[in-house]
Amino acid sequence: MSSINTNTSALTALQSLSATNKALETTQSRISTGFRVSSASDNAAYWSIATTMRSDNKANSVLQDALGLGAGKIDTAYTAMNSAIDVVDQIKEKVLAAKTSSADDRAKIQTEIDSLQAQLMDNIGGANYAGSNLLQTDSSKDAAGGVDSKLTIMTSYNRDASGNVSTGTIEVNYADTRLIDSTSATAKAGILDTEFTVTSGTTTTGASGTATTTGAVNASILTLKVTGSGLESADFDAMLTGIEAGLKAMATGAASLGAAKARVDMQKDFVSQLSDSIDRGVGQLVDADMNKESTRLQALQVQQQLGIQALSIANGNTQQILSLFR
Repeated sequence: MSSINTNTSALTALQSLSATNKALETTQSRISTGFRVSSASDNAAYWSIATTMRSDNKANSVLQDALGLGAGKIDTAYTAMNSAIDVVDQIKEKVLAAKTSSADDRAKIQTEIDSLQAQLMDNIGGANYAGSNLLQTDSSKDAAGGVDSKLTIMTSYNRDASGNVSTGTIEVNYADTRLIDSTSATAKAGILDTEFTVTSGTTTTGASGTATTTGAVNASILTLKVTGSGLESADFDAMLTGIEAGLKAMATGAASLGAAKARVDMQKDFVSQLSDSIDRGVGQLVDADMNKESTRLQALQVQQQLGIQALSIANGNTQQILSLFR
């Protein structure tokens, strides 16, 4: 039946052309954005997963920055610690040489020791990174704990199925690496400025036969002197004992920094690989396959042209009705 009110062929052609245009619009959007799922309306489940994983990856980016900053602080302190150990070794050699030297030679050796002590101060004072110096800290803040008593580096961001978040950290206690104590208190707790007893006290007899006792003499690695009057072999042994104790503590501190450095480096690599893995996973969910989309685009363009042609033919059929009335 031919009707001038309803053109069934044209309606069918129009519906087909509309469907083709909609599919073509979707394909063009995928090609222009590079995403197969760019909004929740495309695929709500995949969009939700991708959005959550992208958020987690932003947290991983913060972790990478924190690990890089922490690595810089630890590397700086580790380098300065090793340098300080070398200088203290030289001080030990000078003290040992002074043990059996004459007074004149001890004065010359003391000049060298003074220079080495100044070098220690320069090395430690220069071991700053981003305003942080792990070798020169305040011991009065150790008991309170918190950020002022240790270096804390955030290493991981963990979220369980319920949405509860926890973070992992690497900690370096300042008490383990402190070479110089910056506290205002008189008693110092740094490895280099902690005092040890050089002489426990001596008794002398004056010309009148009166006995005089002197008190104990204390010194630290940064203040010891080999030119004091009345120094005996046992006093030099006490100095060397104090230096050895300092070297042992410095070795422990260097080991602590070295272990933290190794762990930070490993964690940096892991977080970087994890971030790349998440990016790949998100890409598999939402990225468009450009080879497939380009092929689909060409096919849809052909379908669009054919649909326009079919609609033109269907609309032309109604013109044939006019010939019946001629």
